[in-house]
Amino acid sequence: MAGAADNAETMMSSNSTDTASSVDVVLIGGGVMSATLGTFLRQLQPDWSISIYERLNTVALESSNAWNNAGTGHSALCELNYTPQKADGSVEINKAVDVNEQFQISRQFWSYLVENNIIPTARDFLTAVPHMSFVWGEANVSFLRRRHEALSRHPLFAGMEYSEDPGQIAQWAPLIMQDRPAGQQLAVTRSLMGTDVNFGALTRLLFGYLAGSQGCTLHTEHDVTNLRRAADGRWEIKVRDLRQNTERLVMARFVFIGAGGGALPLLQKTGIPEAEGVGGFPVSGQFLRCKNEDLIARHHAKVYGKASVGAPPMSVPHLDTRMIDGKPALLFGPYAGFSTRFLKQGSLMDLPRSVRRGNIGAMLAVGRDNWPLTKYLIEQVLQSENDRIKALQDFIPDAQSKDWELVVAGQRVQIIKKDPVKGGVLQFGTEVIASEDGTVSALLGASPGASTAAPIMLTVLKKCFASKLPEWSAKLKQMVPSYGQKLSNNPDLCKQVFEKTSTVLGLNR
Repeated sequence: MAGAADNAETMMSSNSTDTASSVDVVLIGGGVMSATLGTFLRQLQPDWSISIYERLNTVALESSNAWNNAGTGHSALCELNYTPQKADGSVEINKAVDVNEQFQISRQFWSYLVENNIIPTARDFLTAVPHMSFVWGEANVSFLRRRHEALSRHPLFAGMEYSEDPGQIAQWAPLIMQDRPAGQQLAVTRSLMGTDVNFGALTRLLFGYLAGSQGCTLHTEHDVTNLRRAADGRWEIKVRDLRQNTERLVMARFVFIGAGGGALPLLQKTGIPEAEGVGGFPVSGQFLRCKNEDLIARHHAKVYGKASVGAPPMSVPHLDTRMIDGKPALLFGPYAGFSTRFLKQGSLMDLPRSVRRGNIGAMLAVGRDNWPLTKYLIEQVLQSENDRIKALQDFIPDAQSKDWELVVAGQRVQIIKKDPVKGGVLQFGTEVIASEDGTVSALLGASPGASTAAPIMLTVLKKCFASKLPEWSAKLKQMVPSYGQKLSNNPDLCKQVFEKTSTVLGLNR
């Protein structure tokens, strides 16, 4: 219910009065990753004390905010970058299967939360929205046809439809066919299994649960400025209260750095060997947001196209139905940009300050080897309003600038790592980095991001709490029934899990 989300947000806008100097767990960052890990730990080990620190005045204002991400329940139903075409013309689907499998874990976790009244309903953050892929031109149509043939045979992609018929496409997505020139070769796939996710609303619900739990405290307007290992093996965390302009030290047995773009600088301060040589490359984004209520009402789908040559995966163009705070919205983008900030509300010095002796070689190598990306970003930064509308007209032929406004989305920091051959490589996924003893962990990267928060946090549990997993195994299987198994290898379990989560999450059509 909207009221539940509002109450949670009100609760989290004020600081906790807790002044404990020693806790079991510290979570840094008020986004969906910290919220998800905190919820797992609260269910698995309710006697552990947890303190959460967020620099801003409430949670979910950066990457998890609904206006700072696409809100796509990333399950590879429509994202063409997860299915590359090989030299022989066939389509590789392994990455798509992995991404879909991960999203099914998130669905199971959310279903558990609803069934156990940890959150009141999924309607506040989850909406059924068809996922479509849309291409034009003979080569792209051939690719999409082969992609559909490969995916539709897999149980995780059952029911995916394909059409090259303009009449059928117009029924599925009327805006993309209105006033489209005749004779253009087009193809579309559609899956009714798709979702739109308001990760900001989900984050607020989870933190509402955590903040109301005994032994768990949430501190907003608290900035973690340093971390160092104490003599007893615990972590000493320096925290500044931005309201009171005071500092204090907090000791913790385990620290998770889930601060989005702010995670890399904090990870570097830990001094753990696993962070050596890791750098970051920030990419900003912008969207066109529709102001015309009639256009918004006439489109109900997430329609993804193919990325431009050199474009990062997060820049795949899409015409995107959103449901934000109970109201439909329509966005197109993203248009990439560049800023040296690691966070939308960060500092222009974030990138320069992240350069270290151990990572400068990798960062220079990435700059040398990624000229197509550099060229793409330069072109995007130099785009005019007419350029952006022209890109939109590939999806809505009669689009007019008066119906759209430009909005700035969130910052993403892609991972740069050392490579023995190239010197450095730029990665576009997410990665969990943890110390050898499992006492500190950080999440870096962006794509597919929030959609896979639950499986990513299972990775954190595996890396950092391996000795506890046998004790936690039964509970984990309650929370994620497919835990320890692959849905992609078990069609019956896949069907069973999907049908149950659809019912619990209110996604049945």
